[in-house]
Amino acid sequence: MPESTAPSTELTSQYINQVTSDLERNVTEQERITTEITALQQQLAALQHDHTVLVNMQHALGVAATAPEPVRADSATVPSPRQKATTKPRKQAKTSTAEKPAAKKQTGEKSVAKTVQPTLVELVRGHLTEQSEPRSAAEIATALSQAHPDRDIKTTVVRTTVENLVARNQAQRTKQGSSVFYTAPNPPEPTAASKDETQPETAE
Repeated sequence: MPESTAPSTELTSQYINQVTSDLERNVTEQERITTEITALQQQLAALQHDHTVLVNMQHALGVAATAPEPVRADSATVPSPRQKATTKPRKQAKTSTAEKPAAKKQTGEKSVAKTVQPTLVELVRGHLTEQSEPRSAAEIATALSQAHPDRDIKTTVVRTTVENLVARNQAQRTKQGSSVFYTAPNPPEPTAASKDETQPETAE
C-alpha cells in the first residue's frame, strides 16, 4: 500500500505546482494587458481632444466642416461628449466669413495654445530631466499628479510610458534590490577631438 500511494502523492504535488505556475502567469498577463489598455485609452482621449480643437479652428476660419467624425470608444473611461463642441459654431462660421479672417485666425491659434496640453510622455521625460537622482514609477506619478491635479495620472500608465522611453534610449533604468528606478539619459561624453579644442593654446 505505501508504494502505491507515493506516486499518486508525487503526481498531485506536480499538478499543484503546475496550476500555481499557470495562475501566476495568467495574473501577470492580465496586468500587462490592463496597463496597455489604460495607456491606449489615454492616447485615444488625447487624440479626440485634438480633433475637437482642430474642428473648432476650421469653424473659426470659416472652412466647411469636412473632417471625419472621431472614432467612438465603448469604454466608459474615455471621454466622449464631443459633438456639441463640433456642431455648435456652424451658423456663426457662415455669417462671419467676411469679418476679418486674419483676426479670427489669431484667436483660433490662441485657443489652441491654451487648450492643447503636453502628453504624458513629454511630462515624464521633462520630470526625469529635472531630477538629479533616480525616481521610481510611483514617485514620478505622484510628482506629476501634484503638478497637474487636473489629469488622472496612474502609476501603471507611468511605468508603461517610462519603459517605452527606456526602449527608445530616452531614459535609463536601474535596479536596486526589488525596486526599479529611472533617470534621464546621460549626455554624450565629449570626444577626444572636442577635448583638444577646449584646451587653451600655448604660446610658442
